[in-house]
Amino acid sequence: MRFAVDYRVILLTAAPVIALFPLNAGAQEGDAAAGATVFKKCATCHVAESDTNKVGPSLNKLFGRKAGTHPDFAYSAGMKAAGEGGLVWDEATLRDYLHNPKAKVKGTKMAFAGVKDDQEITNLIAYLKQYSQ
Repeated sequence: MRFAVDYRVILLTAAPVIALFPLNAGAQEGDAAAGATVFKKCATCHVAESDTNKVGPSLNKLFGRKAGTHPDFAYSAGMKAAGEGGLVWDEATLRDYLHNPKAKVKGTKMAFAGVKDDQEITNLIAYLKQYSQ
């Protein structure tokens, strides 16, 4: 015996449940404007708006980039090894790195101690994402 399934009924029934549990429920939303303020801590050494290296490499188009690979920048052996070992910048890896750079990449020459506030990191990531399109 076969039953007829009306998918419209299933969809109408499931829609309110789906709305309660969006697909990115685990992801945090950041405030890019607040992230611009946090980025001031980074701006002495980094640029996000353009593809220009300073004391640190450009962070323009950072997401999806293998660590230690921005052209014309002299990376530490530790950062190059991290990239060769498969470190690619995404939200999770950047969050770990920003929290404690020296713990994430042994031998990095970045002297910055890290950002300890998780919301500041979330906002900073939102800011950097604007320049990774």
